[in-house]
Amino acid sequence: MFTTEYDEILEQIDQVDPVNYGRTRNFIDGDVSHLSPYISRGVISTKQVMRRTLDRGFEPDEIKKWLQELAWRDYWQLIWIEKGDQINSDLRHPQPDVQKQQMPNVIVEANTGIKAIDEAIEEFYETGYLHNHLRMYIAAICCNMGKSHWKVPAKWMYYHLKDGDWASNALSWQWVAGSNSNKKYVANQDNINKYCYTDQKDTFLDVPYEAFDNMDTPEVLKDLVTPELKTSLPDSDEISIDTDKPTLIYNFYNMDPAWRADEDANRILLLEPSVFEKYPVSKSSIQFVLDLGKNITNLQTYVGEFNDLKNRSTLAEENIYYKEHPLNNYTGNEEPRDWMFSTKGYYTSFFKFWNKAKKELNRPKDLFDGA
Repeated sequence: MFTTEYDEILEQIDQVDPVNYGRTRNFIDGDVSHLSPYISRGVISTKQVMRRTLDRGFEPDEIKKWLQELAWRDYWQLIWIEKGDQINSDLRHPQPDVQKQQMPNVIVEANTGIKAIDEAIEEFYETGYLHNHLRMYIAAICCNMGKSHWKVPAKWMYYHLKDGDWASNALSWQWVAGSNSNKKYVANQDNINKYCYTDQKDTFLDVPYEAFDNMDTPEVLKDLVTPELKTSLPDSDEISIDTDKPTLIYNFYNMDPAWRADEDANRILLLEPSVFEKYPVSKSSIQFVLDLGKNITNLQTYVGEFNDLKNRSTLAEENIYYKEHPLNNYTGNEEPRDWMFSTKGYYTSFFKFWNKAKKELNRPKDLFDGA
């Protein structure tokens, strides 16, 4: 479903219809981009996508929804940078009405009885893709109907996502659950039918919206499970490093083939077991990264901790380079993420962030490109 050829990924950016995206993105067959796995893995950046889209002649106002959806990913990352591990617990408010720390087993087994949900989860296991609206439906079922805390089901979803970004995933779950927003998100069967083109009746969600205020946990959601999530990492290559050259560190969040591409350097894909123990991902997600690595000339894979690599290879800090990310615990030369805007810091809502950041869209192009 997702190519790993860099040239094809760049072509895919230019094939996006950003106007139709804004009109149809909430529907299951909407004109979505399928670029999120490449943004999450750092193959391309939100700013790169924005620039290529604007260079096609679109005006910012006519593609506002597209630009906002790109900006959401930067917004979540900025919160992670500012708040660190605080995003792993209820960020702004205690999640309302939590009764369980596990998640409904019928979600894991794709057996909720809601056709659109079950079919989407089955496809999710096969492809690593889940439409954003389905992610919200699943989170609402787990947290707001099933009354489970968001953390366990969020880790389950992250594990299987090809576009797994812990900040985007965890904070979106909290937004649905009401711990990173001012109210919980709910959707009934009519809403699912509308956006998924089903006509199902008599499910536990086939109720008017006012019924959610006093809804008891549906029987089907009472059987609970904690999924076993473990990462299967590959074997390390026989690493060969020339200490006279710079060493570029790639990782699960940075697989950019264009990064210092013309430079004569050691190129190391670092897969740290400690990171994947805390934030486990599926075997197919790791394979996706390894396949993306084929776009990077002479990339070597090292499975181990950064300090082990540094000490084993006697790397001097001044010769080590890596891209900014909240999970990095490296020393050397950190290079900034390719942010869409210069606006930084923590904002309690996306639109507070957006209303400040979007002013840069009105700059003259030479200033904007230098932001």
